[in-house]
Amino acid sequence: MKKLNFIFLVHERPQLKHYPFSNIGDDHYYYDDYVAENTLSNNCENCYLPANRLMLDMIKNTDGKFKVSFAISGIALEQFEQFAPEVIDSFVALAKTGKVEFLAMPYSYSLASVFDVEEFKKQVRRQTDKMEQLFGYKPEVFFNSAMIYFDEIGEKIYEMGFSAVITEEAKQVMGWKSPHLIYNHPYTNKLKLLIRDSKLSDDINYRFSQWNWNEYPLTADKFMNWIRKTPEKETVFNIMCGYEALGIVNNKQSGIFDFFKALPYFAIENGIGFSTPTESVNKNSSVGGLSVQYPISWTNEDKNLTAYCGNELQDEALSKLYNLAHRVHLSKDRMLTADWLRLQDTSHFYSMDTRLYINNGDHRGVSYESEYAAFMNYMNVLGDFIERVKAHFPSSVEDEELNSLLKTIRNQNEEILRLKEENQKLKSDRRKRK
Repeated sequence: MKKLNFIFLVHERPQLKHYPFSNIGDDHYYYDDYVAENTLSNNCENCYLPANRLMLDMIKNTDGKFKVSFAISGIALEQFEQFAPEVIDSFVALAKTGKVEFLAMPYSYSLASVFDVEEFKKQVRRQTDKMEQLFGYKPEVFFNSAMIYFDEIGEKIYEMGFSAVITEEAKQVMGWKSPHLIYNHPYTNKLKLLIRDSKLSDDINYRFSQWNWNEYPLTADKFMNWIRKTPEKETVFNIMCGYEALGIVNNKQSGIFDFFKALPYFAIENGIGFSTPTESVNKNSSVGGLSVQYPISWTNEDKNLTAYCGNELQDEALSKLYNLAHRVHLSKDRMLTADWLRLQDTSHFYSMDTRLYINNGDHRGVSYESEYAAFMNYMNVLGDFIERVKAHFPSSVEDEELNSLLKTIRNQNEEILRLKEENQKLKSDRRKRK
């Protein structure tokens, strides 16, 4: 039976304010609260709350046959807790149905998996802890920022205990292979790879409201017919979009909510079911290894990392940022840590991509006049942040000394985790004996 995995990314990107060079050393607050609060309010009203109500109704109206999954960044969860607790409540209601899966991901939707493995692991642990705290759910499947993936990252993901990862349907990797099958890591065959169907996902995310698209209007009947007509052996369809596809990218008047509401009816009519990534991995065998030797992402036609780290501006900003990692990891300052996480968001580096500003000023949601303006604003912010980090750990403290301290802290944390696991196992054994 063919099964659909609907997976939605939920993330609120930090909005940097205009920060001139003269602010360095005087102003330690970097964010445009007016823009951020208005964006969040708009997203809650038009997307998160109505979309979550729709998903809950779809689960109840189909007696649990409809299922859905979410990858929610820690930054988004922080924003919801502070400004929109009703959104957290709506996700809790979805979690209680038992028909929703939550995925692991980097806490701040960062590029840490490429630039700092230890930071990457810390962020993943932080995000999964948050998921357990809020929803009582321990993620088993991983989604990386911008769906960045290659073999080396796959090994790290497996070492962190995940059974599967969602990755992109990149032509340079897939070739003739179908995205509708399960694959595995070429060396760590216990890590399964679920491939995003880029066409079907983008049909919903980007093309749904385009009146000049040759398939417009996209109906639930047409969508399910496309899936039904695929070869019989193709059974796993991973449809992953930003959650803003419901109500923001495609507003209510576009018919996007009615489209989703009708999906279960036409799925049943076409003999198609719904699933979650973990269920797909457990119920389907891998057809073989899939090697991804060079980093891929879900961005742009070339599906590589050039949107984030493809030019000198981006590389300079990323180098300066991640050179601070050792010192920041030693800090117990909550504001410093919060800024460190927010400054890693991929959107900062995406806004430095030259190609955004070539097409007659079509900046695609970027609030800068040019890549240079984006770079200068970010580097001014980073300049102030560097001064704050140095105030905690002066440059006179040698890197070797920092590495020694970090090693000690890391060993202590690992020992604490080991003791916690032993304690949980003992409690579990006692309950079984009773």
